[in-house]
Amino acid sequence: MTEIEKKIAILNKSQLIDYFVQGCTPFDDWGIGTEHEKFLYRIENFKRLGYNTESGISTILKHMQTSGWEPIMEKEFLIGLQQNGASITLEPGGQFELSGKNFKTIHHTFIETKKHFEELRAICQQFGFFSLPMGVDPLWKVQDIPWMPKKRYAIMKEHMPTKGNLGLEMMANTATIQVNLDYASEKDMIQKMRVAQALQPFASAIFANSPFSEGKPNGYLSYRTQIWNDTDPDRCGFQSFIFDESFGFERWVDYLLDIPMYFIYRDGEYLSANGITFREFMNGKHQLSPTMEDWEIHCSTVFPDVRLKQYIEMRGADASCVKHIAALSAFWVGLLYDEESRNEAMELISGWDINEIQEIRDQVPVKGLKASSKHLDAGKISKYLYTLASAGLTRRAKRCGTNDESQYLDPVRCITNSGITQAERLLDCYRDDFNSDLIQLLENWRELQLQSCPS
Repeated sequence: MTEIEKKIAILNKSQLIDYFVQGCTPFDDWGIGTEHEKFLYRIENFKRLGYNTESGISTILKHMQTSGWEPIMEKEFLIGLQQNGASITLEPGGQFELSGKNFKTIHHTFIETKKHFEELRAICQQFGFFSLPMGVDPLWKVQDIPWMPKKRYAIMKEHMPTKGNLGLEMMANTATIQVNLDYASEKDMIQKMRVAQALQPFASAIFANSPFSEGKPNGYLSYRTQIWNDTDPDRCGFQSFIFDESFGFERWVDYLLDIPMYFIYRDGEYLSANGITFREFMNGKHQLSPTMEDWEIHCSTVFPDVRLKQYIEMRGADASCVKHIAALSAFWVGLLYDEESRNEAMELISGWDINEIQEIRDQVPVKGLKASSKHLDAGKISKYLYTLASAGLTRRAKRCGTNDESQYLDPVRCITNSGITQAERLLDCYRDDFNSDLIQLLENWRELQLQSCPS
């Protein structure tokens, strides 16, 4: 959206629907966007990095500018970086996020991710830091985490405790991998959203990687998923209306219109929206009048399992290493960017009961691939999804004239064949190899990441 488009006044609902229509992208232009977060610590005491402490996160951001990254400022604070269509941003607790460039292939995504981790590792080694890509901070409580100097986070921090029990935990202590994919039309969007929403619990199970918190096992395989379940019912979770016959761009707009706004951004300032919904904003319940920039921001402040913007975001995986980041992209690209695999996935879910999908989803944080309902078995279905994704990637390579991307699914193959998630392997190592010493486990986490996907 250009600066001129951002300032356009919203006069009617059709403008909001058209915002999503404008996201329709021709098949030949479909891309792959990957976003991934990780925690940053000091090697000497395993404390999370603050922003402006001596040698803190701002130090890393400043250092990365020497390799071509351009600064993103909020008043006097350096809060992010951008370069050639990619950006680096900070989550509320300093989670370090790369929102990657929009690429045509997973090969390019893998190269970008690997380069990012190598660049970050080199800087961290210089200053005595290390990064840890897991779904939940395994060590520190929310009250121990230094918050980033972003005004929008201060507003959200006040709001979260009024809606759920774990909203602050979500903001400061979780990290994720997200895959962003295109849609060609409203019909294509509907099919992809339905497949993605139905299959998201299985992706969460496959990529479970948050079994520790506050220095010990927490009883979950994906505690990050559980945290999101108790964050904000207005804007998070499973959206069953996606499966309604009436679902489309307009129905998504109606969903967004009735969600309370966090803030309104004007002239570099974040102003409280006083809890009004966007529909109320349009109806004159605020002294300011809505613009398309307000709508674009509002679209990014809902956090369901699958989020529609001018592309589709798959949001349900715990943070992890380079191989797992590429694997998640491969999983969704293989299922959604190949018509045959997408149709087979649609046929698979067409007979499923929504209540059973939600039952599986509720079990996944604790049981992972062992989650089951009357007719659905997470382990068996995940194995089948691997074969669908793999076949889809192989066909896609022939169609696009690229090397087969199915190689990036190796972690998914390992996990679904064994039925053992990365979280369970970490728990086994914690108990058997490190005598229940979490610090010792974390000191060896790089090797353990590699061991989590044996050939």
